[in-house]
Amino acid sequence: MNIALLLSGGTGTRMGGNIPKQYMEVSGRPVFTYCAESLFAHKHIGAVQIVAAPEWQEEILRRTKRVIGEEMWERKFRGFSLPGENRQLSIFHGLENIGEYGDDQDYVLIHDAARPLLSPKQIGDCLSGAAGHDGAMPVLPMKDTVYYSEDGCTVGKLLDRKTIYAGQAPEVFLLGKYREANRRLLPDRILAVNGSTEPAVMAGLDVAMIPGDERNFKITTRADLERFQKIIQEM
Repeated sequence: MNIALLLSGGTGTRMGGNIPKQYMEVSGRPVFTYCAESLFAHKHIGAVQIVAAPEWQEEILRRTKRVIGEEMWERKFRGFSLPGENRQLSIFHGLENIGEYGDDQDYVLIHDAARPLLSPKQIGDCLSGAAGHDGAMPVLPMKDTVYYSEDGCTVGKLLDRKTIYAGQAPEVFLLGKYREANRRLLPDRILAVNGSTEPAVMAGLDVAMIPGDERNFKITTRADLERFQKIIQEM
């Protein structure tokens, strides 16, 4: 079975305001419902676990049901997990809960609620790309010239952009191996993890790279939100 872990526990402090970015409304519906709809509707996703703070769980339940229908929600939704101190701890909480009903050989697909433009094709590509591997992640090639600086003030050296990629989501991993890779980082090292694939790399897991989707950007700033609004209005 393929299980989606949807991360909706972020506070969105860089956006400003009192509402986390994933709960802001665009064209009459919260941001999180756009990727939630894609995950619930995908034929190769058998279950969905959602990380969200308790005060937002009823909102997620009510608004997602409205978009995807009660029958789909009841069939695929498995439960809520509590956010952790950082993103990776939130993921670990979700993995622990998924372990209560999932098998170690299941694949877990991890996605951010703040990446609303998740296409069915990208979901399928990630799942297909993970076949025969411990995991897979979509990446984008670097278009700009990239430099390394040790002090952040002066240029140290030019990096070969042909060997550097920007990671995206969703990332897919074998549930058992990935959960154990994260458990090894407890209690402190996991707090320094910045990307979902980092624990897998640290554990020596075999993670394949597949082409990413430039439209599947993460809403971080007000400009990102405005860009998403424009895309939705033009669809």
